[in-house]
Amino acid sequence: MSGNIQLLSDTLAGAKAEGRAALVAYLPAGFPTVDGGIEAIKAAFDGGADVVEVGLPHSDPVLDGPVIQTADDIALRGGVKIADVMRTVKETYEATGKPVLVMTYWNPIDRYGVERFTAELAEAGGAGCILPDLPVQESALWREHAQKHALATVFVVAPSSKDARLAEITAAGSGFVYAASLMGVTGTRESVGAQAQDLVERTRVAGAGAGADLPVCVGLGVSNAAQAAEVAGFADGVIVGSAFVKRMLDAADDKAGVEGVRALAGELAKGVRRQA
Repeated sequence: MSGNIQLLSDTLAGAKAEGRAALVAYLPAGFPTVDGGIEAIKAAFDGGADVVEVGLPHSDPVLDGPVIQTADDIALRGGVKIADVMRTVKETYEATGKPVLVMTYWNPIDRYGVERFTAELAEAGGAGCILPDLPVQESALWREHAQKHALATVFVVAPSSKDARLAEITAAGSGFVYAASLMGVTGTRESVGAQAQDLVERTRVAGAGAGADLPVCVGLGVSNAAQAAEVAGFADGVIVGSAFVKRMLDAADDKAGVEGVRALAGELAKGVRRQA
């Protein structure tokens, strides 16, 4: 079975054709349980998310702030395994028919085996992987197998990324480019800031120069409809993670958490449609 990179590309193109940014939600697998995580991801789609990133919980998540670290810790203490991540992708994709990616650090894939990981992700119906700590110059093996299995390779760029680096990343990546809106870790913030818009513009220019017209989606800091509308005014996609996880953590029980995810997705979906 081939992966669903084309579904991801079509979904992002479809949002653009509607004159809006796509809403990309992030939730970790295995949080609060494997079954509970699957229900939460389905709820995000039900509420209006176009794409979901399934986090592969990691003991040392260098990009993730305290909210996602807390969720990862709960998932890891619950015994979540890569097989559970694949099951999460499979069940949410089969239930919704929408693009599901995995966001993971490189070490778990390296230990699991690149060919095994990409083959299983494609078999599960996954659309690709976001790899925040894999340097593009060390990514040839991954990209070879990802391309073989029709999976997107999404690299992360930051405001500190030089233009030459942006060109290299956009030429090597596929699906979209993940633009980290500011230096630091994930988490909700009062303002997303002008750095994000500058980074999106520079990434697009670099991509055009490299012959790679990839959508640019912005994450790190977006937590409400107003911020989603602001980012939707200049980005192709708005990525929200910590705000969804916080709804789950703050809820009285798992059912309320799932309803909180659905409600937040609905608010954010309206935000990306109105644009600031």
